[in-house]
Amino acid sequence: MSGNRINRSNNGSEAREPDRAGSIDRRDIFRAGIIILGIAVNVLLSFGITRLGLPFYLDSLGTITVSALCGSFGGIAVAVATSAIGTLYNPYSLYFNLIGILIALSSAWFIHERRYEKRSRIPLYLLLLTLLGGGLGTLFQWILFHGSQFADVVEIAGVLAGSRTGMRYFLCTLAINLGLNLVDKGFTAGASALILYLIPDEWEKILWDRGWRQKPLSAAEIRRINQTTGKSRYSLRARMTLMLIVTSVTLTVVMTIISANLHFERTREEYTRNAVHAAEFAASLIDPDSVNRIIREGKEAEGYRETERLLKQIRENTSGVAYLYVLRIEEGGCRFLYDLETEDTPAWQPGDLVPFEKAFEPYLPALREGREIAPIESDDVSGWVLTAYAPVRDAQGATVCYAGADVSMQYLSGYLKDYLLRILLIFSGFFLLILSYGIWISSFTLIYPTGSMAASVEGLIHAGDDQAALDANVKELKELDIRTGDEIEKLYEAICRMAGDTAEQMREIRHYAETTSQMQNGLIVTMADMVESRDRDTGAHVQKTAAYVRIILEGLKRKGYYEQKLTRKYMNEVVMSAPLHDVGKIRIPDAVLNKPGKLTEEEFAVMKTHTTAGKEIMEKAIDTVQGGSYLKEARNMAAYHHERWDGKGYPEGLKGEVIPLSARVMAVADVFDALASPRVYKPAFPFEKAISIIEEGAGTQFDPKCVEVFLEALPEVRQILKKYDTVGGQV
Repeated sequence: MSGNRINRSNNGSEAREPDRAGSIDRRDIFRAGIIILGIAVNVLLSFGITRLGLPFYLDSLGTITVSALCGSFGGIAVAVATSAIGTLYNPYSLYFNLIGILIALSSAWFIHERRYEKRSRIPLYLLLLTLLGGGLGTLFQWILFHGSQFADVVEIAGVLAGSRTGMRYFLCTLAINLGLNLVDKGFTAGASALILYLIPDEWEKILWDRGWRQKPLSAAEIRRINQTTGKSRYSLRARMTLMLIVTSVTLTVVMTIISANLHFERTREEYTRNAVHAAEFAASLIDPDSVNRIIREGKEAEGYRETERLLKQIRENTSGVAYLYVLRIEEGGCRFLYDLETEDTPAWQPGDLVPFEKAFEPYLPALREGREIAPIESDDVSGWVLTAYAPVRDAQGATVCYAGADVSMQYLSGYLKDYLLRILLIFSGFFLLILSYGIWISSFTLIYPTGSMAASVEGLIHAGDDQAALDANVKELKELDIRTGDEIEKLYEAICRMAGDTAEQMREIRHYAETTSQMQNGLIVTMADMVESRDRDTGAHVQKTAAYVRIILEGLKRKGYYEQKLTRKYMNEVVMSAPLHDVGKIRIPDAVLNKPGKLTEEEFAVMKTHTTAGKEIMEKAIDTVQGGSYLKEARNMAAYHHERWDGKGYPEGLKGEVIPLSARVMAVADVFDALASPRVYKPAFPFEKAISIIEEGAGTQFDPKCVEVFLEALPEVRQILKKYDTVGGQV
């Protein structure tokens, strides 16, 4: 197969322009020309093979090639048209169009799904074509002709099987047809592969799926649409396919039934007329004066055999008449004068008296009186028959006997079944043609456009507040360029406007949110500065602790600790509100807050109240703002950053993970900065000493996981301490 087709299946769509609704350009004409050329190739090859009398078909080259170039619908159109035109030189061609359609579908699937890339699948493809052409073809021939349509195959199969009937003969016929089709389809597929190899790339891009009414979709995009729509309980594709199948099947069944009924009624009327005419003609041959003589002498009566010969000619030349006879109505039954034997039924001899069948009892009075009667339909000893009687009258006008002609309704019923089967074979092809056309049209004008929109809109939904993702999805939506020329296009335009407006609104909202966040951060820093300005020796304490908090949170996130809690939003809120952890110190007297020496027990008790004061301040702020989860974490840090892991902290003596995570993180950051920075009551500890104290407190004073990730980030900690600690502190 053509290597170019690999690119076309994946990315070739990028080079193609979408159709405009209602437009007919040169590419459409080119595609139609290729389909017509495929039909012509099929017809010419099959016509030549038929005229040569060879047991081949060669009517699939155009079907396979067009299926590969134009998709399944193009191949089906070629197959059906080939069968229809083929009836001009092969009256049975149309009965086999279903096989051509299945070959088209198989070829389109094999090429479109790139099954040929694995060389081992090519023989399987040829085997499939052989089974369709040879296996299914043999079955159709057996149903239609009770054998092969080729005389050579009939002769060879008969010789191999020793008979022209039975299962062995069928199997021999099947084997011969499979062998012939292997050669036929092998040559056809090879020639098609050569044609596809020689076709230029740009032709393939023009021909393949020229039904797009939007930007052509790649195989990956189609799979994405199918996955998106497949989540629905009843997808549009499923509904449309079901509707088309139901409509096509209903149309096919109704047309088949109506056609069969009309044909049956016409044939029945024709056979009834034939029976009446045959009976009348037969009656005209009977000499009324010879009736008694024939009953006495039988077939030896003068002129009997000549009349019998003429009656046989009447039966043979009258379509539908199965039985022809002459009889006289008597009290005890009907006495036969003439009765022509058939292959299935022996004839009654002249003079034989046969009892009346029960079905004729209502008509006996009229028959005994010698009157003419309308044709009788009965189902009795003689089976299901339609009988026409014509009286034989003497010179005085009296009826001496009747000529009867029977039409076998069972034969007519069998003929009708055969006719029905042929109609179904013909209609099945047109059914698949209509179905494929409906699916093709609905896919490109409804399913793919709506599916593309649904996938893009779902992408917008999933983008959430990610502005870059929103903008990318809006761009992707606009690039669909849907041009169906109907309500779908109007819906698409409305969705594009809505999506663009939504993206712009989100941009504005994000701008306002960022402005608000900056204001909040400014207020937080201002509040923290108000507290810090009263504490002369904190040394950029709020900046450093916020930086340490970020380091610890990112370390916990990286290690997978508390992963359900550590969302990006939560981490940002904790870092943002970290400067407020000591906001309660605003209520501590200067004498206690800035005392250079050690605090007394009473003073330390006052100092500890900054946690509860901070909690009260932040709760009032939360009530005032009526929202803002960052303030809730500010409250937690202000209230509980002096709680200990072992439960010996203050103000409430909380223990372990009962302590809010933000407060446990702040505890490590706050104590380390207090150790590593100078205070009015002490000099700064050396860096290693401060780290050693933090490490010793893991599992007692601090959450061990917080200590673990803090110790793993010591280079970053050194950088922060070096940046802010300009007073002392040994780094």
